[in-house]
Amino acid sequence: MNRQITDKKADIRYTLQGAYNLLTACKLNSYLADIDRQAEELFSRLVKQMAEREGVTEMPKVEYSMKWIRSMNNIKTELFDMMLTDE
Repeated sequence: MNRQITDKKADIRYTLQGAYNLLTACKLNSYLADIDRQAEELFSRLVKQMAEREGVTEMPKVEYSMKWIRSMNNIKTELFDMMLTDE
């Protein structure tokens, strides 16, 4: 247990040092923007894959708009939950 705490503190120190280096080199904003773009692309790709897996296609979107919206919201909620609980 103490080893895990020590490792996490070291990880945090390393991460903060890296962020400080990026900040002082005036690269932090572009780095964070790139990470955000990558995360958005990954999330969109995962939503699309899950929608295909669950049979939520564009066709029902036209015919059953509220059902489609509900299904897509459920998929997004499920992905957010998975991201928050992933370690």
